[in-house]
Amino acid sequence: MSAVAHYIAGVLPWDAMVGIVESLSQTAELKAGDRVKTLRGSLHGVILKVLEDGRVIWKPDATAGNLTALPESLCRED
Repeated sequence: MSAVAHYIAGVLPWDAMVGIVESLSQTAELKAGDRVKTLRGSLHGVILKVLEDGRVIWKPDATAGNLTALPESLCRED
């Protein structure tokens, strides 16, 4: 698992590594309106649309643009 390897290498803090591993173990179905964050927690935003191929269009907070992402790269905010 890459998150664990990054922690061992010293480039990822413990809390971030634990958050990533826990979020990967969740099976979440994202839908429009869900609040999400990136695995490292550096960006937070809202899902705008789920595309037919499973990718999601989401809008990070405090930005004008939208991003397209794989659902595995985002986790639902608590």
